[in-house]
Amino acid sequence: MTIEPPTYHLLHAQSKPNTIHPNAGLRRRETMIGLLFLSPWLLGFVLLKLLPIIYTLGYSFTNFSMMNPNGTAFIGLENYIRFVTDLTAWTKLFGSLGYFLTTVPLQLLVALGLAAMLSSHRVRLKPVWRLVIFVPSIIPAAAIYSVWLGFVNPSSGWLDRLILTPLGMPPLAQGNGGVPLLATVMALWSIGPGFLIMYGAMLGVPNDLYEAARIDGAGPLMRFLNITVPIISPAIFFSLVINLMGAFGGSMLLDRGYTFSEGSSISPMTGYINQIMFLQSDMGYASALAWVMFGVTMTITIILFRWAQRWVYFPEGNRNEIS
Repeated sequence: MTIEPPTYHLLHAQSKPNTIHPNAGLRRRETMIGLLFLSPWLLGFVLLKLLPIIYTLGYSFTNFSMMNPNGTAFIGLENYIRFVTDLTAWTKLFGSLGYFLTTVPLQLLVALGLAAMLSSHRVRLKPVWRLVIFVPSIIPAAAIYSVWLGFVNPSSGWLDRLILTPLGMPPLAQGNGGVPLLATVMALWSIGPGFLIMYGAMLGVPNDLYEAARIDGAGPLMRFLNITVPIISPAIFFSLVINLMGAFGGSMLLDRGYTFSEGSSISPMTGYINQIMFLQSDMGYASALAWVMFGVTMTITIILFRWAQRWVYFPEGNRNEIS
């Protein structure tokens, strides 16, 4: 009986040709088709989002004025030093933080409540209700603002003519009295994405957990607080982050704001940036303010991710990825 040396099997295995997966061609074809459908969004992102971000970073170090672009010169950090001594900018920044602390929790609570109600088996016509809640979030903000002006207009708005005036209340269109109410309407108008995210997460909660809690005597509120909320906490956290980006993200791209005036914008800092950019034509300083807002947004985002380790439920395999 002869024993073959082990090197024979090793050389024999190495001499075998590499086998190609039978579905490799199909996978490449599906990848190309996917990229083809994704290309319009990628093109729009590069041209309308990424390039403006890069340009604003460059403008923030110049004295670029839209009224005199030929006189642009590099001024270093003067725009950022100007922000440090600009009391109006600090006031608007803290006002925007207050806007975030007011509207984002409101969005989360209302979206969470609607998702909880629609996840009940007693609710009928769920597809219709989902459509009604989500569709307003895809309507442009400018259209919402125009509709709002029609509501509170002293001469033609139905809210003033039919409700406020008969009750002897002042019209909301006078001064800034309607801004808090408008901020509330805008916050509730855009809860669609967060609602769908949390609604989908609730549908994935195992019914066995609810049955076990019901047997132990837990009521609907206790089941919701001790089972539903902890399990869908990643969805709540994700909605919190995207609402943060929605509240502050437009300032970064200099594309957020409902008019070109300061007093008509919901977010004070956004209105101030619009005033500097369009009314004063100081694109350099407006770009610096936008990057300051970007820094504030990133700081809050990092704090939220650190805070999430204390209350968000992550599987053991994903817990290390969030830290």
